[in-house]
Amino acid sequence: MKVLVTGGCGFLGSHVCEFYRNLGWEVVSYDNMTKYELKKTGYDEELARAHNWDFLETIGVELIKEDVRDFTTLREAVAGCDYIVHTAAQPAMTLSMQDPVLDFTTNVAGTFNVLMTARELGVPVVTCATIHVYGTDINEGLVEAETRYVRTPAEIAEDQPTMTGTISPLHASKMSGEHYVRAFIDTYGLTAASFRLTGLYGPRQFGGEDHGWVANFTIRALQQTPITLFGTGRQVRDILYAADACKAIHAFYEKRVAGIYNIGGGSESALSLLECLGILEEMTGREVERTFGGDRFGDLYYFVCDTRKAQRLLGWKAEVRPATGIRHLADWVQQNMHVFDGTRAAVTAS
Repeated sequence: MKVLVTGGCGFLGSHVCEFYRNLGWEVVSYDNMTKYELKKTGYDEELARAHNWDFLETIGVELIKEDVRDFTTLREAVAGCDYIVHTAAQPAMTLSMQDPVLDFTTNVAGTFNVLMTARELGVPVVTCATIHVYGTDINEGLVEAETRYVRTPAEIAEDQPTMTGTISPLHASKMSGEHYVRAFIDTYGLTAASFRLTGLYGPRQFGGEDHGWVANFTIRALQQTPITLFGTGRQVRDILYAADACKAIHAFYEKRVAGIYNIGGGSESALSLLECLGILEEMTGREVERTFGGDRFGDLYYFVCDTRKAQRLLGWKAEVRPATGIRHLADWVQQNMHVFDGTRAAVTAS
């Protein structure tokens, strides 16, 4: 069996590649190796960008440095594959506002190219959307408790209205990509799924203020550098460990039930920004320094997935809980501290 993973050298993509190599599949990583997500992190861009490429090379993944916006090259790479996992994306709301052309061409045109390729070659495909497609009206009616926002009902299902309230280019591009997934399912009978993912985290994630907040908090806590919390810090996500996301992706390949799915940790993995800092403080044995910034345009204050559809149709449910997953993430950060700050010795968590 053979799988092509777009964005294979990114965070989630690298875990998908590793997952399928562990199953004995041939794996092709298709990634343009852009550094735009790393520009404002302060990390060593060259080391950070090469890290996952080098890792995948050691486990026998075929590496192709190309762009999903190039349809001809993409089609050639997919030939002979049994599955496409489309993780390549412009994932950050802030970056979508700074460069809407990049956001559109990557998230809409790139996804369209993947779907066209899957249709022409008869290959099942799963694509990565986001819970941001629900829009910002979910921010209304929240109750502010001591460490988190509370909502009734706590979990949000796929039939929740989408694109409500204030939207950014990221909302538009991700929803557009998902519309094309539905169109290819309905019109051409393509075996396809769009996963509305929430709060991904885990090893090999070079998170910054724009994207990947759990990793960003973990890196900063271990560096002993201040963390900026935008808003009150009570914002809630049901964070999802990368290995659980990979299992969901494989569950779709096995079950082949096309459609739109919430893929998240659910209530058992929900935590606020402040609660995440609490886990890190308990792990390191010291207070995590933080500052507060203002609210950011388009941010969701709350999202916890109702994943009953994925449980019913795919037989999937998240298993890794935050205390365990964040520990694994912290262990990886410690082992690679030179990438995040080459001048600072690695900090050992107690």
